[in-house]
Amino acid sequence: MCDGPSGLRFQSGEDDHMGVHASTQMVSYPTGCAMASSFDRELMERVGAAIGKESRAVGVSLVLGPASNIKRHPLCGRNFEYLSEDPYLTGEMSAAEIRGIQSQNVGACMKHYACNNQETWRMKIDARIDERTLREIYLAGFEMAVKQEQPCALMASYNRVNGEHVTESRHLLTDILREEWGFEGFVVSDWGASNHRPAGVEAGMDLEMPGCNGITDEQLVEAVRLGRLEESVLDEAAGRIIGKVLQYENTPTGEDFAREEHHELAVEAAAESAVLLKNENQLLPLKEGRKVVFTGRFAEAPRFQGGGSACVNPFKLTNARQEAAGISGVSYVPGFTEEEDCVNEAWQKEALDAAACADAVVIFAGLPEIFESESYDRPDMRLPFCQNQLIEAVCAVQKNVVVVLCAGSAVEMPWAGRVSSILQMHTGGQGTGTAAVDLLYGRKNPCGKLAETYPVRLQDVPSYLNYPGDGKTVHYQEGIFVGYRYYDVKDMEVLFPFGHGLSYTTFAYHNLRADKTDFDEEDILEVSVDVTNTGERFGKEVVQLYVSDMTDQQNKKWEVDRKSNVFVQENEGTVSRPRRELKGFVKTALQPGETKTVVFQLDRRSFAWYNEEIKDWYCSGGKYCIQVGASSRDIRDTLEVCLQKDEKKVPVCVSMDTLMSEISPYQGLWQMALDYLAQACPKLDEIIHGTDSNAFYLREELKELPLYAVRGLYAVRQEDMDGVIELLNREISRM
Repeated sequence: MCDGPSGLRFQSGEDDHMGVHASTQMVSYPTGCAMASSFDRELMERVGAAIGKESRAVGVSLVLGPASNIKRHPLCGRNFEYLSEDPYLTGEMSAAEIRGIQSQNVGACMKHYACNNQETWRMKIDARIDERTLREIYLAGFEMAVKQEQPCALMASYNRVNGEHVTESRHLLTDILREEWGFEGFVVSDWGASNHRPAGVEAGMDLEMPGCNGITDEQLVEAVRLGRLEESVLDEAAGRIIGKVLQYENTPTGEDFAREEHHELAVEAAAESAVLLKNENQLLPLKEGRKVVFTGRFAEAPRFQGGGSACVNPFKLTNARQEAAGISGVSYVPGFTEEEDCVNEAWQKEALDAAACADAVVIFAGLPEIFESESYDRPDMRLPFCQNQLIEAVCAVQKNVVVVLCAGSAVEMPWAGRVSSILQMHTGGQGTGTAAVDLLYGRKNPCGKLAETYPVRLQDVPSYLNYPGDGKTVHYQEGIFVGYRYYDVKDMEVLFPFGHGLSYTTFAYHNLRADKTDFDEEDILEVSVDVTNTGERFGKEVVQLYVSDMTDQQNKKWEVDRKSNVFVQENEGTVSRPRRELKGFVKTALQPGETKTVVFQLDRRSFAWYNEEIKDWYCSGGKYCIQVGASSRDIRDTLEVCLQKDEKKVPVCVSMDTLMSEISPYQGLWQMALDYLAQACPKLDEIIHGTDSNAFYLREELKELPLYAVRGLYAVRQEDMDGVIELLNREISRM
C-alpha cells in the first residue's frame, strides 16, 4: 500500500508514514482542495485512473486515498488534502477518484473515517457530536462513496467519537459501515491508531498498521483462548483482508507509465481547478506585449502541495516565471521569500520600483508549505506579514494588481478590495506554474468554483468557539450548520461564497423545469435548466442545484381556536434545516452563443434529514424550492415542487422527558393528551379550558414543559403520567 490522495508517495525502501524520508519521483496532481474546486467528476476519475496506472507500474496494490474529511474549520492542517465543507460534493468527488483508481485493478482506501477534522490533539481528541450532524455532515460523503463504488478499504482515524476510539467503535465500523451501507471491504487503522486490538477486531477493525511486531497478535490469541473474542470473528476479519489481497494483488509490470501524458493531465487538472475569485474591470486575461511584472517567490518556487504523508516527489515541476519567459513584456523580481515571514527591504524596493513603471503587476502569494501539513494546524488565517505588506505597498503605486494565491484553505485578504483580480490556484500539483500562466494570459478560461466558503475573518467561522477543544474533548456545537449552511442562514457577509468562481465569459440560466411538480418519496424527480454562453469566449460553467426545505413555512404556530378555546395546529412541524443544500452539480462546456440543457435527478435523500428518533432518514411532506445558480449566493432561477405524503407525523417515543410541544406534529394526539390530563388534574382542566388571559398564558407555558415538569408543577400522580405516556405511545404505534 502507498500514500496517494494526489499522487504516489512511493518508497521502495525504508518505512515512513509522515513524509520525512525521500520517495521515488512520481506525478504530483492537484491536491484534494483543488480537485474538488474543479466540480468535475470525469476529471477526478481520470486523475484517479492515472494514479492507478502509476501504482501498477511500481507494484502498489492499495492507494491510501481519497481523503474525505469535511472541512469543519479553515485552520485544519490537512485541509489541503480534504475536498470540501459540503458532504455531497465530498461524496461525489470521492466516488469519482475511487472509480478511477479501482478501474486499474488497484484498490482505494478512503480515509479518515470519521470526524478527523483537526490535527491538534488528533491522536486523543474526543469529537462529541449529535447523531444527526454525524450522519448529515461527517458521514454522508463516506456513505455516498461506499454505496456507489465499494472502495477496497476504509481507514479508521486516530480520534474518538462520542467517547469511543473509532478503531473500537462497533457503531461506526459495523452497525453503520457494514450493516447499513453494505461495505464489503476491510477496515485498516491509521498508522498507530489501534488502541486495544481485540476490542478493535470485535468492533470491525480488520488490519492494524503499520504492524505490531507480534505484540498485539499475542493479545488476539490470548483473547480467543480466554473466550473474550470469538475465533469466528477473527476469521471474518482475516477473510476480508485476504479476499481483497487476492483481488488486487499487483506485481511491478516493469513498464514505466507515460510520464509526459500524466504530466499534461496534471497541468489540465490544475487549470480546471483554479478559481477566479475577482476580476474587476476585466483586467484578466492579460495581453501579451504589455509590461507585466511577476513578483513573489512563489512565481519561481511554486507552492504546489502540503506537508506530511501526502507529500509527493514530482519528477517535474513547472513555475510561472519559467513558463512566461517567452511572453513579451514580462519581467520578474522576487519581492519576498517563499519560506520565511521576513521582509527583505531590498527585494521589496525592487518590486515597488518595477510595479510603478508597469502596466500590471502579478503577485504570487500564499501560504508557505510549512504552514499546511499533517500533524499540526495553522495558528491563524493570515498570510505571512511580508506578503500582505508587499501587496498593500504595490497597490499604492499600481492600480492593475493581480494576486495569484497558492493555499490549501481559506485565508484572510485584507487587501481584497484594493486589488483588481484574484486567482486561486490552491495547491495545484506539479503543473501549477504552466496552468497559472495559461489562465493569466487567456490560453485557458478559469472554470473552477470554491469548494469551501472564504469567511471575512476567523471569528466568523461557525466552529470558532468550539475549536480545537480542551485537549480531551471537542464539541461540534454548530451542529449541521457547517460552512455555507451557517453563513447563509445567518445572512452573514463572507469574502467569497461556496461555489463562487468567475469566468472570462458569461452565462445565462433560463427555462428551469421539472418533469413533475408533485411527487412522492418513491419518485425520481428530474429537473432541467438551459444554460447559454452569452459571452465571446469558450467557457465552462458549473451549474449548481440546491434544495431548500419550505415545509416549515407552511406550518402555523399554535393559535387559539376561538370557538373551542383549545390549541390547534393544521400542519406537521419540521426541524431546523439549512437555507439551502447542494444536491447536484454539472460542469458543462459551451461555445459562444451555445445553449445546452443540464439535467439533474433528485431522489428521496435529496430532500431528507436524519431523524434521531426513528434512526433513519425522513422527508417532511410539503413544498420544496429547487434553486439553480452559479454559487450558493448567486441563485439564478427557482422552482417550487411539492412532496405529497400521507404521513403527518415524525414518529417519536414519548417519555417523561418529552416536551408537550413535541407531541404537536400528530393529528389529534395533542387534544388526546390534553383531555387525559384535564381529567386527571382539576387544575390543568381549568387551564386547558379557561377563557381568560391567565389561562391563555399558562397554556402557552404548558407547551414548553416536559412531562416530568407537568407532574411536578401540577401535582399529577405518577400513575396518571404513566397512563398518558402509554396512551400516546400506543396511538403513535398505530399511525
